[in-house]
Amino acid sequence: QVQIVESGGGSVQPGGSLELSCAANGLTYRAYVMSWYRLVSGDDRELVASVGSNDGSRHYADSVKGRFSISIDSGKKTVYLQMNSLKSEDTAMYYCKVVATADRGEWYEYWGQGTQVTVSS
Repeated sequence: QVQIVESGGGSVQPGGSLELSCAANGLTYRAYVMSWYRLVSGDDRELVASVGSNDGSRHYADSVKGRFSISIDSGKKTVYLQMNSLKSEDTAMYYCKVVATADRGEWYEYWGQGTQVTVSS
């Protein structure tokens, strides 16, 4: 059974930094993409950043490019999101998502419970 464990949220002043981490405990698949989303309104989740386990390819939302950096430790099945120069509009609940692909092509999706990031003076 796969369990997604997030940590690192909190409160920070504008211009500050936070690092989020997400561990996919029990994940045995070798190919997967780990992503961070944030809740923007209602049930709408915005993709913030993602990274692939095989080639390390990264994708960022335009709103966070140059400020956020995503990295992965494949041995630990853990993804990190370093957030710098935080703005009030970065305030949101952040969720980790893991999409894993099995050898026969079927895929599985797992979500964490979320961690709150608040940027306020």
